[in-house]
Amino acid sequence: MIFPIFFTFVLLLSSSHASVQDFCVADYKAPDGPAGYSCKKPAKVTVNDFVYSGLGIAGNTTNIIKAAVIPAFAAQFPGVNGLGISLARLDLAPGGVIPFHTHPGASELLLVVEGTIIAGFVASDNTPYLKTLKKGDIMVFPQGLLHFQVNGGGTPALAFPSFSSPSPGLQILDFALFKNDLATELIAQTTFLDAAQIKKLKGVLGGTN
Repeated sequence: MIFPIFFTFVLLLSSSHASVQDFCVADYKAPDGPAGYSCKKPAKVTVNDFVYSGLGIAGNTTNIIKAAVIPAFAAQFPGVNGLGISLARLDLAPGGVIPFHTHPGASELLLVVEGTIIAGFVASDNTPYLKTLKKGDIMVFPQGLLHFQVNGGGTPALAFPSFSSPSPGLQILDFALFKNDLATELIAQTTFLDAAQIKKLKGVLGGTN
């Protein structure tokens, strides 16, 4: 008899913490914090807050990595704020690459729509997981793990990554190492790279010192 009563109590307690709001459309005029954007007043919410039309046009891939990512995160798409989801468009020109990077706040699910993409991630025990993905394939990248995507063919590739957060965050490893003012000697000590190569990469990516 005690167990059913205890179970009912736990169920009621958990239900009391359920969301009392249907949604929390981002209010860009209010300050945002670690938990996300503040909620727009329901009276000011419109259907346009739940629609985003920015992913229908290819991104500009005329850059050093020959790639473009167009995000539909909470910062661009107010309707996903607080819902634990977001989406982006990934364009990879021939030879294009998204270098090793992490999303500290989300896992990623990549759907290939056109072309061929070589994708992979490295687990915390340094085991690599690598696959050549074709149209219709999907691959998941667990939260916080280093991963990458490379165009694996001679034609443009298109994919749509989705995330388990409206603000997944991003840190690109090459930028973290070489697009800053960390001393070349210190980077050489911590990466075992040659100082000349480090200075060359800093020059390419915009780092100093």
